[in-house]
Amino acid sequence: MAEENKGITLTDEQKKKRRSRSVAIALVLAALVILFYVVTIIKLGPGVMDRAL
Repeated sequence: MAEENKGITLTDEQKKKRRSRSVAIALVLAALVILFYVVTIIKLGPGVMDRAL
């Protein structure tokens, strides 16, 4: 009576496309992090490294 629910089985092509999308999202996220970091450093100005802690 109890049916085993094995879920969805992806084909090799679907797995490859999913991995490609995941890599693309990771690259875009990394680029945004780097962009925000660079913009923040630029906005703080060159004197930020010379200030007293």
